[in-house]
Amino acid sequence: QVELVESGGGSVQPGGSLRLSCAASGYTIKDNCMGWFRQAPGKERERVAWINFASSTDYADSVKGRFTISRDDVKNSVVLQMLSLQPEDTAMYTCASRTSIFCSDLSSEYKYWGQGTQVTVSS
Repeated sequence: QVELVESGGGSVQPGGSLRLSCAASGYTIKDNCMGWFRQAPGKERERVAWINFASSTDYADSVKGRFTISRDDVKNSVVLQMLSLQPEDTAMYTCASRTSIFCSDLSSEYKYWGQGTQVTVSS
């Protein structure tokens, strides 16, 4: 049984930082694509970042230079380090896995999903 469990969300002030973690069980993530998505109330789900089997990464323009995705193969987890958070980053953040060495920006291409962790940025 595959399970993805996110942690690390919370509330921060603008300019603050958070580190999200996604731990996988029943599934080896290093040979697959891992992505982070977010969805704010009333908005569509947005791809934030992904990391593929070769540790190549890609980011949405809105987070480029502020967010960093990485993978810990020993812990079988993926991390999203978020710096310089802004109110527009407020959303439910969810990690997902695509059963492929190649990544996609489309959420429909991802098979396994976590439950999500809330990030709120406000003063």
